[in-house]
Amino acid sequence: MYDCVYGFPSQFGDALKRTKKVQIPDWDRDDISNIVVAGLGGSAIGGDLVRSYLADRLEVPIFICRNYTLPNFVGSSSLVFVSSYSGDTEETLSAFKDASERGTKIICMTSNGKIGDISSRQKIPCVRLPQGFQPRAALGYSFVPVLAMLERCGFVEGEEANIHEAGEFLAGSRDKYRVEVGTDENEAKKLAQKLHGKLPIIYAACDRFDAVSTRWKGQFCENAKMLAFNNVFPEFNHNELVGWKVLSDYRDHLIVVMLKDREDHPRIKRRMEIVKGIIEGQKVEVVEKKSSGENLLSRMFSLIQLGDFASFYLAVLNKEDPSPVKVIDYLKEELAKQS
Repeated sequence: MYDCVYGFPSQFGDALKRTKKVQIPDWDRDDISNIVVAGLGGSAIGGDLVRSYLADRLEVPIFICRNYTLPNFVGSSSLVFVSSYSGDTEETLSAFKDASERGTKIICMTSNGKIGDISSRQKIPCVRLPQGFQPRAALGYSFVPVLAMLERCGFVEGEEANIHEAGEFLAGSRDKYRVEVGTDENEAKKLAQKLHGKLPIIYAACDRFDAVSTRWKGQFCENAKMLAFNNVFPEFNHNELVGWKVLSDYRDHLIVVMLKDREDHPRIKRRMEIVKGIIEGQKVEVVEKKSSGENLLSRMFSLIQLGDFASFYLAVLNKEDPSPVKVIDYLKEELAKQS
């Protein structure tokens, strides 16, 4: 897992090359009224990041489907990305069948499995991903193909350059998190120490960094084998914030991480200041982590990179192997008995 986290920046360029090899029909952009990414877990979070990243530029809605069936609005004018790293995710296979029966435009993304076989037989465009990763460790391969294909379809421009820039930025920033760098100089190790033995609650702005906070939660759960939760400004200010009062039984076990970006909405920035004071007033520590990098893509992934390294170091502190997810494997085995 450490090698995957450290080597993550190389996925950007490789995923772009693999995407370029795929021939897609000459679809008319005006014939596409909505975009859907069908996937679960590590194969879906890439779609979430694309949705957040392009929120103020896409002229059609994009929806992430984490279910067996697609929403009722999906039809012949929909572009559906079928994303399953293994190619055998049962929910995604069901959604794939649903998309085919509705006559949607389909692009698959997989390393192998039934989805790979079906796409080959039916001549459906498919981005073939390298094998050997845990799905969550292949984030570049679930993110880049969606963004690059949307550029090829004419929905956005200039993203290939942004992808290269983000990959180069991450490659240049990862060394400060290396295992050889001592804790005093290693932000990821220091963060892991703060979070060790605690229940992290991650807050971020809803417009660009909601999916980043979801990624942090998922990595803490899967890599470090510990519970974590996330929510977004301003929504949680209208409900969850009230719960920061009756804490006597578990106050000492909580810690909050706020993910911040220089382009957060001015009112969100003010909310963050006020909420930090409220939570600290309840004697719960608040840790702030700011994005870095020039373009938005680099800034989003700068925080993902920090969270990924921190989740690895938390696994070490928890004396857990970050790679296997035995309880998910058990759940799939039990479901298979009843299929």
